[in-house]
Amino acid sequence: MLIRDVHVTPVAFRDPPLLNAAGVHEPWALRTIVEVVTDEGLTGLGETYGDLDHLGKVRDAARSLIGLDVYHHNAIYAAVIASVGADVVVDRHGLTGAATHEKTVDRVFSPFEVACLDIKGKAAGRPVVDLLGGKVRDAVPYSAYLFYKWAGHPGEPEDSFGAALDPAGLVEQARMFIGKYGFRSIKLKGGVYPPVEEIEAILALREAFPEHPLRLDPNAAWSVDTSIEVGRALDGVLEYLEDPAPGIENMASVAPLVPMPLATNMCVVTPEHLPTAIQQGAIGVLLLDHHYWGGLLKSSHIATLCSTFGIELSMHSNSHLGISLAAMTHLAAATPAITHDCDTHTPWQDGQDVVAPGALRFVDGAVPVPDGPGLGVELDRDALAVMNEQYEKCGVRSRDDTTYMQSFDPSFSARRPRW
Repeated sequence: MLIRDVHVTPVAFRDPPLLNAAGVHEPWALRTIVEVVTDEGLTGLGETYGDLDHLGKVRDAARSLIGLDVYHHNAIYAAVIASVGADVVVDRHGLTGAATHEKTVDRVFSPFEVACLDIKGKAAGRPVVDLLGGKVRDAVPYSAYLFYKWAGHPGEPEDSFGAALDPAGLVEQARMFIGKYGFRSIKLKGGVYPPVEEIEAILALREAFPEHPLRLDPNAAWSVDTSIEVGRALDGVLEYLEDPAPGIENMASVAPLVPMPLATNMCVVTPEHLPTAIQQGAIGVLLLDHHYWGGLLKSSHIATLCSTFGIELSMHSNSHLGISLAAMTHLAAATPAITHDCDTHTPWQDGQDVVAPGALRFVDGAVPVPDGPGLGVELDRDALAVMNEQYEKCGVRSRDDTTYMQSFDPSFSARRPRW
């Protein structure tokens, strides 16, 4: 089954002013939708980042795939390597850690791999989860992903989520998400306020939700000493502490001196980081993300490797749409080693999507695995057209939380460590 055509469509959708260590989300989030069309009439879907530099690499790779067999995974990967070239290494998005050449290739390859798996599933009449080994769970649990946030973007009306700038606001945000989606665990994006204030926020969440596992992620905004202080202050409170300090070496200095495991999606983001991290005991939990680990198959291989060395697994999220949520759900459903609830930004998209409604839903905080062939989702072409038009008109071409924050607070710095 040969690839006859590839459509690459950039899209933009509204994003709330979510605060983080790099600054604040801009009013528009960007994604790229990939459609791989075969000579037998089947089409597969993929989704990836929307930054202009990455979009250009995806478009270049798409042209190189015409005529390849969707079943020839290795040939498609080789074509992406050739299209990216040998010298390009800087290809970052938001807070997803260090850039490497392999990570760049894997980020470009991932949406095509997902689309080809979607096609293979459709051809076989089986869901993607079956191509990954079959279900070990019927539904994938996700966490309530909390952010400090402004009431709305400056100069715009208050959004439907409202402000959350203190512990009471975060507790209210958690009540809203848990009430609507049924989440059974909670993650707070930290690195925004001095650590003592974020400790207070976690303790307020613990009091309000005594049965919910809690995580805190300051995106490497703290020094080693501060990370140890916070970890000890939250003894018995956190399920894990995510990326408190920057880099494998600093994480390794923190890990033996705090009572909870350290998790990461920043210091270990490509296979070449694993040997050093394992040798130094830097992490106890890895947050997989098929968008930059090279797709679903490679992510499942990484999961097996991590299990061998006693590293537990969860799943990382960034602003995404339903194609990504479907892919994440199939992967997590087929991966026994994912034992922590996964992250998702879906609630923050407030119903905006490019997939037709009905295939994806939250039930008691979990997404049932779509049972249709392939990913089990279909493209909503009207929604795709609207989001593509929004991309053309919004003026945002690369995510830049720091510059957007500095337009309101010129003194803001995203340096790490900050505290």
